[in-house]
Amino acid sequence: MLTKSGFMVGVGEQYDEIMSTLSDLRSHNVDIVTIGQYLQPSIRQLKVERYVTPEEFRQFKSEAEKLGFRHVESGPLVRSSYHAWQHVPG
Repeated sequence: MLTKSGFMVGVGEQYDEIMSTLSDLRSHNVDIVTIGQYLQPSIRQLKVERYVTPEEFRQFKSEAEKLGFRHVESGPLVRSSYHAWQHVPG
């Protein structure tokens, strides 16, 4: 069985916290990870602290792949089911 998790960035987290999260997920045998940009749904929710650059998303993907994730989606528009059909063999 494949396992999947994901998280959003841009709410004040630090790079080392992202790497620690990826490491923790992988140590618990998570196979697939999605990383996306948090977007504030309304003025009542948490504000966006910053917009993560495309280069940073590429770096997150590279680091996650080095950790051994089977599939990684990392980008500003990525959501939990982003390209879900690509995550599993057909």
